[in-house]
Amino acid sequence: MIEIQGNIQGKTALITGSTSGIGLGIARRLAAAGANIALNGFGDKGEIDALVSELQDTGVKVAYYPADMTKPDEITQMIHDAKAHFGTLDILVNNAGIQNVQPVEEFSPAKWDAIMAINLSSAFHTARAVVPIMREQGWGRIINMASVHGLVASPYKSAYVAAKHGIIGLTKTLALEVAQDNITCNALCPGYVKTPLVEGQIADTAKARGISEEAVVKDVLLAAQWTKKFVEVEQVAGLALFLCSDVAENITGTPLVIDGGWSAA
Repeated sequence: MIEIQGNIQGKTALITGSTSGIGLGIARRLAAAGANIALNGFGDKGEIDALVSELQDTGVKVAYYPADMTKPDEITQMIHDAKAHFGTLDILVNNAGIQNVQPVEEFSPAKWDAIMAINLSSAFHTARAVVPIMREQGWGRIINMASVHGLVASPYKSAYVAAKHGIIGLTKTLALEVAQDNITCNALCPGYVKTPLVEGQIADTAKARGISEEAVVKDVLLAAQWTKKFVEVEQVAGLALFLCSDVAENITGTPLVIDGGWSAA
């Protein structure tokens, strides 16, 4: 029988942007399934140390890498160091991301460049470094965090929408290149998930649209999600775990949507 869960015992997962939000949720879910965890992201040292200890308490190995996702050299070094430390590098989750909500004529070029670097280019740099490792090992799972905004657009998010559309294109291309190497590459496309990133968007969107924060939640964020519910971090993490299973070995190059019906309309 093919197992849906539990077949990643002893494998190593590197998750970018995993010190909070969706990335941390995925780290916790994969650790609970027996995967060693390479954390990455910014944050208070004490809080990060606490996260490392929490994950280690599940019985897996954990290490933290503070690589800046805007710096290709640091990304490459992180991949090298993680492989040296754990001995394997089997699962890559490209989750790091930032957001900026502004009309295009007011959109800061520096913000555009930062969003492209972190939300799109960093996934290229991690994949470029990890694919040879996965090929040598004969197994790999690459999961790119896109968004429903990789499939549809919203106003005032030009850089984010462009980057997430790019992530889906990168995912499809990588999937074809590694299809015969026992490596899959897929994109997760959640709707609005209640994370610190989305919390920050509420105030920014209220300012951009000239409406209250309560109206942003009701009339903007959840207006398109027909369930009228935020996606839960645990739901996204569960889908990521499924993609690491043997059941999903023929799912590749695919945007998997978890958006409360948003993109169905």
